[in-house]
Amino acid sequence: MLRIAVPNKGSLSETAAEMLAEAGYAGRRDSKQLHLIDAANDVEFFFLRPRDIATYVALGALDVGITGRDLLLDVRMPAREIESLGFGDSTFRFAAPPGRFETLEQLEGVRVATAYPGLVDAFLDERGVAVDIVPLDGAVESAVKLGVADAVADVVSTGTTLRQAGLEIFGPVLLESEAVLITGPKDVEGTETLLRRLRGVMVARQYVMVDYDLPAKLVDRAVEIASGIESPTISPLRDPEWVAVRVMVPRKGVNRVMDDLYELGARAILVTAIHNARL
Repeated sequence: MLRIAVPNKGSLSETAAEMLAEAGYAGRRDSKQLHLIDAANDVEFFFLRPRDIATYVALGALDVGITGRDLLLDVRMPAREIESLGFGDSTFRFAAPPGRFETLEQLEGVRVATAYPGLVDAFLDERGVAVDIVPLDGAVESAVKLGVADAVADVVSTGTTLRQAGLEIFGPVLLESEAVLITGPKDVEGTETLLRRLRGVMVARQYVMVDYDLPAKLVDRAVEIASGIESPTISPLRDPEWVAVRVMVPRKGVNRVMDDLYELGARAILVTAIHNARL
């Protein structure tokens, strides 16, 4: 039975649960439930703090897990990313009072506050910059104002929170993070099935199916507009001069595709959501 770690709360929890449900797995009914056996799919779920998941997987207590790339790298243990899952995006940057620092080298010997000490320390070690890490559990933007740090390293979205704290971003991006599927040092039976199912969900979220009717003489031009994953399916209609076309296209931009097909001469253009897929 495959043992899977899932975030029990936080920004990754809800979307991770939705993906697993769309992939055909059982879900917990109570948010306080910490353990669930899905006998039909031969898996066992453990609902854990996102920050702890990489540790459990690295130590072999659990086989695979869903967590953030940032949390995986922060623990600095032998768990490994096997697939990015397309949600939970975040960017890590350095910030300090305006004009205080411009380059990483200027951080040498100063105090840097962060909720990700392992991640930040590894990033700076690779670049030969030694700092005094001040580990904090969230709200690091207050560290400079309260005098416990000279700079911070934190998740940045729009930068509004940092600016409100009187800080400005400087230096390179530390990490572009997102939710990832991780496993330990050894491959475990059942992981490939889970991975294939999750990939099917991601495809379904990124693509839609477009059906339309078109004069047969225009098929080549229509394929230039929407070529599909491999190639469209072309079927004859009762009118020998017309064909029916079915093609997968990216969800983003599908209205532009519909506009272009209509301008070309396609009619009865229909868009259908894909609930799951195997490519």
